[in-house]
Amino acid sequence: MRPVRGHAPPREVRLIGGRFKRSKLPVADRPGLRPTPDRVRETLFNWLGQDLSGWRVLDAFAGSGALGFEAASRGAAQVVLVERDVALAASLRESAQRLGASQVQVVATDALAWMARAAPASFDLVFIDPPFDAGLFDAALAAAAPLLGEGGFVYLEAPRAFEPPPAGWTLHRHGRAGAVHYHLLQRYTDPDPDRRSEP
Repeated sequence: MRPVRGHAPPREVRLIGGRFKRSKLPVADRPGLRPTPDRVRETLFNWLGQDLSGWRVLDAFAGSGALGFEAASRGAAQVVLVERDVALAASLRESAQRLGASQVQVVATDALAWMARAAPASFDLVFIDPPFDAGLFDAALAAAAPLLGEGGFVYLEAPRAFEPPPAGWTLHRHGRAGAVHYHLLQRYTDPDPDRRSEP
């Protein structure tokens, strides 16, 4: 959540489910770093289901890593955390080692550049939660689209609602917590979405 003026951001977040439940992750004091609140993470993983066994997950703007580690905690087979801040990336590696999360890979680079090089259809779920003032939402969605197969999901946090969703996506779920809109979008490649309901 975006810090309220006059209040310090949280210094740690606690994982809320799965194998690493109650484990703490440090939160550095960085501009724009907003760990997804517990209540929102709980809602998201109720939408997705608590068992992500075998899923391939990308946390494209990892920050504290809360979303990616929640996915790993719930059995995801592969979790890639992309974070361009070198110090934050080092902290994410330390957390993965401390938790014994061997399926977690940390990459210290720009998220959009990394997604542009990644193999098509290589993920089942992509988390997109960039700094709100960076204006990266549309570019990140466009970069994530080819990384997902038909039916793959993107979780998007933004200061506005993405309704209707961009072309190529359906809005699976949407919620709001204060000024934050959170969305679960599903990928489809059929150019005629009405045809999907035909026998």
